[in-house]
Amino acid sequence: MTRRLVEIDSLTDFDARSRAAARMSGWVVQSLDLTGRSAELLAHDPRGAVLLGCAFAPGVEEELRRRGALLFPRLPDLPFDPYRPALYDAAALFGDGPYAASPDAAVYAWSKVPAPAPLDHTLAAALHDHAVTDALDEATAGTDPRRLVGVMGGHALQRGEPGYAAAAALGAELARAGLTVLTGGGPGAMEAANLGAYLSPWPDALPAALDLLAAAPTYRAAMDPWLSAALAVRARWPVEEAGRSLSVPTWFYGHEPTNVFATGIAKYFANALREDTLLHRCRGGIVYLPGQAGTVQEIFQAVTENFYAADASLVAPMVLVGVEYWTRTYPAWPLLRALGEGRTMGAVVHCVDTVEEAAALVG
Repeated sequence: MTRRLVEIDSLTDFDARSRAAARMSGWVVQSLDLTGRSAELLAHDPRGAVLLGCAFAPGVEEELRRRGALLFPRLPDLPFDPYRPALYDAAALFGDGPYAASPDAAVYAWSKVPAPAPLDHTLAAALHDHAVTDALDEATAGTDPRRLVGVMGGHALQRGEPGYAAAAALGAELARAGLTVLTGGGPGAMEAANLGAYLSPWPDALPAALDLLAAAPTYRAAMDPWLSAALAVRARWPVEEAGRSLSVPTWFYGHEPTNVFATGIAKYFANALREDTLLHRCRGGIVYLPGQAGTVQEIFQAVTENFYAADASLVAPMVLVGVEYWTRTYPAWPLLRALGEGRTMGAVVHCVDTVEEAAALVG
């Protein structure tokens, strides 16, 4: 018989569970300050409980361990929680000051250690990425995987450019169709797609938002004006009423800032894990806007899964936007079409010229 696990990541949940049961078997308690819950902890049978990075009153940790609980200690001197129980959002990454003083900047600086990294460093990063995957599982629980649609594209696309507006229109159209947009979380086309999904409840808001953002077209000129323009959009159209979308960025490319328009941000240290996580979850299909090496990599990483899929139901649509771009500038389309010939994936790979055509082919 499989033991049922119960994840507990708030004191409210802990208190409710504590009142309802005398045993903690199967409890997984993440990153809670339990210094005020000593009586409750010691009144329960802790065998089979797992406590990750929690804080305890003196003597309680030793007693729980003695009585059979499994405890993972807090790791010292980290600018992040390796047992994080939830996805990030813009506030958690950027705070309310300049970018250089933000939690995101501190974590990126921590991540840039020369190889080989010390064991405690790699362990903390691995624990963090495992926790983020678990949080992403929770964020998408109950969502039909075929309603998760990826939007990939170049990070160099600037606010104010026609391609940026088109990517935002795509994100809005997908969100209004009831789909959840997933992006790589960076600037450029990824930011635009998350922006469109964010503003989807306000049908007439996109032109005004694009005008606000165009005042700071790229983070490369200066990070703080770029970030401030995006936060001004969020202030005008508040997140509590915004459309849902997700992003999966990485500190491996930490010099490219995470955009603030995804309502859930699964930020990883390991880029390979991040790429696999992002592409694997987009069962409703992926739209590829013009991009360069990173976008091409994502195309053929997804092609591999589709090409070798043993079950035809696991083959997800792939839609390249920009016939001239993907045929001549970066000729991925001829190779993609050749790989699909005679296979199930051949029927679901497409190259179109407009985001409206792309939106009709996914989900």
